[in-house]
Parts: sequence; C-alpha cells; structure tokens
Amino acid sequence: MIEKLIMLAVFFAVMIVAGVLTRRHARSVEGFVLGGRRVGPWLSAFAFGTSYFSAVIFVGYAGQFGWKFGLSAVWIGIGNALLGSLLAWWVLGERTREVTRRLGASTMPEFFGKRFRSQGLRIASAAIIFVFLIPYTASVYNGLSRLFTMAFGVPYEVCVIAMALFTCVYVVLGGYMATVVNDFMQGVVMLAGIVAVVCAVLAQNGGLVEALGQMAAVSADGSAAPGALVSVLGPDPFALASVVLLTSLGTWGLPQMVQKFYAIESKRAIRKGAVISTVFALVVAGGSYFMGGFARLYADQVPFVAEGRPAFDAIVPAMLQGLPDLLVGLVVVLVLSASMSTLSSLVLTSSSVLTLDMLRQVGPLGRMSERATVATMRGLVAVFVAVSAAIALVQYHGSIAFIAQMMSVSWGALAGSFLGPLFWGLFSARVSKAAVWASFACGVGITLGNMAVPFLGSPITAGAAAMLASLAVVPLVSLVTKAVPFEVRPVRGPEAVDAAPCRQSGDGCA
Repeated sequence: MIEKLIMLAVFFAVMIVAGVLTRRHARSVEGFVLGGRRVGPWLSAFAFGTSYFSAVIFVGYAGQFGWKFGLSAVWIGIGNALLGSLLAWWVLGERTREVTRRLGASTMPEFFGKRFRSQGLRIASAAIIFVFLIPYTASVYNGLSRLFTMAFGVPYEVCVIAMALFTCVYVVLGGYMATVVNDFMQGVVMLAGIVAVVCAVLAQNGGLVEALGQMAAVSADGSAAPGALVSVLGPDPFALASVVLLTSLGTWGLPQMVQKFYAIESKRAIRKGAVISTVFALVVAGGSYFMGGFARLYADQVPFVAEGRPAFDAIVPAMLQGLPDLLVGLVVVLVLSASMSTLSSLVLTSSSVLTLDMLRQVGPLGRMSERATVATMRGLVAVFVAVSAAIALVQYHGSIAFIAQMMSVSWGALAGSFLGPLFWGLFSARVSKAAVWASFACGVGITLGNMAVPFLGSPITAGAAAMLASLAVVPLVSLVTKAVPFEVRPVRGPEAVDAAPCRQSGDGCA
C-alpha cells in the first residue's frame, strides 16, 4: 500500500508542477485554448493518443469486447491505429491546420461559424458539444474509480472527487500547454504499463501458448462449438465491425481530437506526429484489447448481473486482482494517466466552446476583454468538472448504464453530427448551410432516437450509423441547396499558415 501511495503522490505532484510551469502560456485566449499554435509533433501525438484512450477503453471496452469477441477484439486496436490515428493525421491534419489558421478559428464551432458564415451553426454545434461531452466525461470517472476501489479499497465517491479536483487544478493553471505536457508524461507511463500488464496476464495463465489453448476450449455466447473466441473474425464479425467503425472513424469528428491539429506547429510536425500517434495506438489500444481477449479465463471471478450477463465494467479489475501490489500500483497509474489526460482534454474543449462560441456571442458578454474571457474559461473548467463528476456519482448509484454505453452515446452524437460537415467543409467548395444543419439533426436524432426506441440495437451500432449518415447527408443535401462560397485551395507560400489569422466575425475569410 505504501508503494502504491508513493506512486500516486509522485504522479499528482508532477501534474501540478506542470500546470504551474506552463501557466505563462495560458494568459491569452489562443494560448489557453491552443498553446499559441506552437506545439511540436511529440507533444501533439501523445496528446492525441492519450485523449483517445482512457479508462473507457482499458476498463470498459477491453473487458466488454474481449468477453464478446475473444482475441478478435485486437482488430479494434488495429483499426484505432490505422483508421483512427494514421489516416486521421494524413487526411485531416495538414488541411485542418491550414484552414483553421486562415479562418482564425480556435474551436470546432468557430470553424463551422466562419466556414459556413452562420452564427446559428456556431451556437448549435457548441451546445451539442457541451451536452454530449458530459456523459463521456462521466464514463471516464467511472472506469478509473472502479480500479481505485479494487486497488485501494477507497470509496467510489472519494475517487471521483479527488480525480476531479486534481484535473481542475492543472487545467485551470496551464490550459492547453499544461494538458499536452502532462499528456506526454502520462503517455510514457501508459506505454510501459500496458506492456507490463499484458505480460503479467499471460504469465498468470501459463504463457501465450497455454492461454490460447485455454481460450480455444471456451465456447462463445449462443454457440456450443469451441474455438470461435480465437478465430480471426470472432463469433460476431458484424458487431465487431461496428465497434471498429465507431471507435476509429469517430476520432475524425470529435472536437477534442481534431483540436490537436489546430495547435500543431508545422506541416513537417504533422507528418512526424502521424507516425508517433500510430505506434502509440498500436501499443496501447492493441495491448488493451489483446489483454481483454483473455477475459473468459476469469469467468469464475467476474460478477454476473441480470440474464446471465457479466458485469462488463468489473471484468478488467477482476483480471488484475491477483497481480503483485507493485504491478497493481503501476496499473492504477496507467489508467489514471489515460483517464486524466482524456478528462483534461474534454473539460478544456467544453469550457472553451461554451465561452467563445456561446457566451461571447450573445448580449453584453460579447464585449468581454481577453483577460475576462480567459478567466471565464477557467471558471467554466471548474463548473464542467463538477457537473460531470455529479453525473458520474448519480450513474454509479443508479446503475443507469455501463461505461461502453455512455461513451457510445457521446461519440455517436458528436461524430455523427460533425464528421460530414468537417470533412466536406475542409475539402469541398460545394457545401451548404442546410447540409450542415441536416448532419446535426442526423447525429443527434439517430443517437437519441435509438436511446428511446432501439431500432438499431446497441448505441455502438447507432453511433456507427450516425457517422456514415453524416458523411452521406452533407453532399446529398448540398446538391439541392445553395452552397456557401469558400476557397478550398490552400494559400501558397511560406507565409500561408503563419500569417495573422482572419478575425472578421461571420466572414469566410476566403
């Protein structure tokens, strides 16, 4: 216990020190939100990866989908690396950086407002972000706190409150630069931790060959034939494909992920960051799902709920229960690193869009000074942390949903609303306001409609469907409605992306 507490004390101390040391970068709006757009490839890539993978992946998804799909769950990690990281950087990275600098956009709603010359789109997208990031944030608290309870016997409520306080302190102090500096250090812990945990789980089961042999003898749900859980595509390829699509393509439309491209310093840094981010995803996501693929070997240690279904959120903690204390401490720091990096990114995104894209666009608040705006964002960081922590506590005691469901609802609504408008808005001059509104309606409508009447089944399938619908709806509606004029060709010359950005309100800056 002493070793675990020392590791945690060092971890929290490093976070606060990073916030103090980077506070000078957070004095202006652009500094607080984007680190002055001068963030290098290593910090940007690790910030992307650590924002991508949290306790939701390690505890919620790895346990649930490892149980359902067996070793084929590794395809989710591969999809996260290739589609969710590598292709996202290659396709969106450079273009997003160039266009957002040309428009002078610091947030995704500001991009929509200036690209499509619509104040309504800006405010609506900010509202969608603020509302649907809350369940995702609550799911991050949930996953981490379950591991804390397992490792330390600390009440769930204490874990949630402590995590909220420490995240709030360093984000308020240093803004974006504090988050990316901490993300880098936390990413190193995640890489080392996941390798150690995978090796330990295999060792518990007699090594890789012996563990595979044991898994081959286990039957999947609904099938009497053994071997499906070690097959290439697993027992349910369609459901597996839906998870790959949701968790991989989703990064293309999530504001907290795309924001990393706004802040990176150069085109060369984007090319380097793509490689770093992909390797990070292969190790962390691939390792997590590979470990989760052996979940069935711990069936006698996993609690079951109604209808014979295992408590998915309890699977990974059960797998780690028998590890040596020092390794358990490392696991806790690993998941703490993943969760707090994701949490800091979410709260910073939420506070910035609420301040810049909603409060400053209405009434007398629109005349706030730079200093007052930064102070407001700092205050809203605390508000968002408090609200999401309260929801996490209500969810835990009310048993509203398990982790994967909460994340799926958030990702489905956000990426289902924004993926099409962002992608086509960056690369096509033939996009209309009506098409963007239609995409927003599809993303939110499909997600909420499926919650009320599950016509698409699980929130995961609904989220994947919403993303594909967004990509299709935008060009189709744009064919029959008036496009917003915009010069899609990049500005040429060395001064193109480093010139002072256009700040004309409502202007496309073409």
